[in-house]
Amino acid sequence: MNPMTYKNYAARIEYSDEDGCLVGRVAGIRDIITFHGETVSELRTAFQEAVDFYLKTCAERGEVAQKPYSGRLMVRIAPELHARAAVLAEASGKSLNQWAQEAIEKQAAA
Repeated sequence: MNPMTYKNYAARIEYSDEDGCLVGRVAGIRDIITFHGETVSELRTAFQEAVDFYLKTCAERGEVAQKPYSGRLMVRIAPELHARAAVLAEASGKSLNQWAQEAIEKQAAA
């Protein structure tokens, strides 16, 4: 399933049985941006309006809007796994960064 995205922001969507509607929240940032709709079309429009409002409000206040992801990923793994990954990357003529990105892309596409 692909997430709903707009201007590089992604939405986490849930169904609220209590409210009888779809409820979304912008994922990957500390600020809380929520929206809702009764249909997917309404939800998408509400998501886009919420992101646009957030960006406009930040600009008006002179604040920097939070970015959903920087592209930097820090992970802790076992030293043995780190060593194996580094050897595999080198053997394939790639940096560990390139090798890891390709591995993540492959898994994320599955």
